[in-house]
This record gives sequence, structure tokens and C-alpha cells, in this order.
Amino acid sequence: MKIRIGIVVSEFNNEITFAMLSEAKKYAKELSSKITYVRFVPGAFDMPIMVQEILKKNDVDAVVTLGAIIKGDTSHDEVIANSTAKLLGELSLKYNKPISLGITGPDMTFEQAESRIISASHHAVDTAIGMVKRLKRIRNYKMKNSGTKIVD
Repeated sequence: MKIRIGIVVSEFNNEITFAMLSEAKKYAKELSSKITYVRFVPGAFDMPIMVQEILKKNDVDAVVTLGAIIKGDTSHDEVIANSTAKLLGELSLKYNKPISLGITGPDMTFEQAESRIISASHHAVDTAIGMVKRLKRIRNYKMKNSGTKIVD
């Protein structure tokens, strides 16, 4: 069975994020995963509510988030990054499905974000797929002879 992925993409800094989406789609296909949803939100801060809606779907095993939080003149980027990451982590636990954090930043220049398009996108997809596989193994594991088994 193919792993089914939803993707939420920030429109803010779309020169970066749309390229991230393109890379994530290609990479997920290479890994024989199925993208069931792609949804756009205005910015990274807006991701949690869309991620929550996707997590409710039965045809999604994990959600990949893609965004780029660029450093400005204030510490606003840190507030956005910290708040978003915290809420996404909480949603993952609430819905018992992995959410990968493919959001670059904070404290990042445009050029730094641009240089991470491929690596961040691939890492986000790898993380989502890897966690689904690991969770399936541990959820299907049955203790034999009351022994302990280490599962990667």
C-alpha cells in the first residue's frame, strides 16, 4: 500500500515555497508515495488549521508542511516559527499521524532559504514516509515470549 501524503504550502515567500512543492511532489513520486491533498495557506502561521482539516481525512497517513520563514527587521520570524512548530506538534499527537516540518527558518536570509529548497523538501517527505513506516511497525508489533525488541 502506498503511503498517502497531504501537503500544506505557505504562499508567503512563494518563490521558495512553490519550488519546494515541486521538489516534494517529484520526490514523493520517486518514493512511490501518493499525494492525496495539496492545499495552500497565506503563511506558515496559517498552516495548523489546514493541517488539522487534512489530518481528519481517512485517505491521509501523514502531512508535509512546506514554508520559508525569512528574517526581517524584528524577531517576528522567531515568533511565527516557534508558534507554528508547537501547534503542528500538538496536532500530530492529537490525530496520531505524523506531520513533517518542512519549514525553513527562522533567522534565515532569502538566499539561505533558496539554497535549502531541495534538501528541506526531500527531508520533509522522507520524514513523513519514514514515520508512517515506523509507526506501522510498532503498532503491528506483538510481543513474543515477553522479550523486548528494538524497533528502528
